[in-house]
Amino acid sequence: MKKIIYFLIICTFFSCVSNEKKINEVNLYSQRHYAVDKLQYKNFEKLTGIKVNVIKANADELIERLKNEGNNSPADLFVTVDAGKLYKASDMGLLQKISSDIINSNVNNALKDKNGFWIPITYRARILVYSNERVNKDELSTYEDLVNEKWKGRILVRSSSNAYNQALMSSIVANNGSEASIKWSKGLVSNFARDPKGSDRDQVKAIAAGQGDIAIVNSYYIGLLLTSEKSEEINAGKAVSVFFPNQGENQRGSHINISGIGLAKNSPNKENAIKLMEYLTSETGQKTYVNNSYEYPANSNVSPSEIVQSWGEFKIDQLDLNMLGKYRDQAIRIFDETGWK
Repeated sequence: MKKIIYFLIICTFFSCVSNEKKINEVNLYSQRHYAVDKLQYKNFEKLTGIKVNVIKANADELIERLKNEGNNSPADLFVTVDAGKLYKASDMGLLQKISSDIINSNVNNALKDKNGFWIPITYRARILVYSNERVNKDELSTYEDLVNEKWKGRILVRSSSNAYNQALMSSIVANNGSEASIKWSKGLVSNFARDPKGSDRDQVKAIAAGQGDIAIVNSYYIGLLLTSEKSEEINAGKAVSVFFPNQGENQRGSHINISGIGLAKNSPNKENAIKLMEYLTSETGQKTYVNNSYEYPANSNVSPSEIVQSWGEFKIDQLDLNMLGKYRDQAIRIFDETGWK
């Protein structure tokens, strides 16, 4: 009898230790690789005492890991830089719906998942940047106009394997249809200044070096270049200006994508996961993002950084961001068919 009682006491002790551990941690599977994230998690740990554990990999690898781990997955949150990957995870049944009045009040309605499986933490526009020396702003108008012959040999962009370009093409398909998207992609490829290569930063540097005149990039990279510690990057940022496409009265607005978070289906620390999402979408968390990463805030009560504000306000494409995942396979096929390497 004494042995049984002793055994129960030991089991109870370890159960309490285990529960205490769960209460004090949250586990992230994250695609994001920015310095601002370390700062956010450090601030959250100081504020709440909840330890943030992060495993980093690309989004598809993390999705596969969630799938393979199943009910035994330690992941609480899945963090990506692409709504399309969040759609993929939710479509595979790897996420659960998020319920929090605080998050709901923090986040801009236009950026929310209509199905409730993920939340945005920031967003960015896929913009055009152009040479201050060789391009007049009045020459620019829409994404569709990039096939104009006047841009022959002048356009720079990274490869089709990049998630940002796949999201852009998915938005083109969703808005214009497959046939028009194929035609657009062929025309754009014929206007490339060089074969796609490098990062978004590299496209801007190539403009500064005279290798092309226009680049398709994410908006926040211009902020990062202008605030870099490297003179080469600062000079590249100063060599270009920002242009938001499709801003006309009857036009849809510029394509955007988000960095966002999904709540893992089998989250072992769900309460802590919700707390972290509430913090990241709060005014405090959002100000930390915009002043360090130059992304746009998901919280409407927070303003972008001064650098980003200097570009002016712009009309956003109101497309359901889940379409960036729904049309992803079709977008990739178009890239292959039209020779966008």
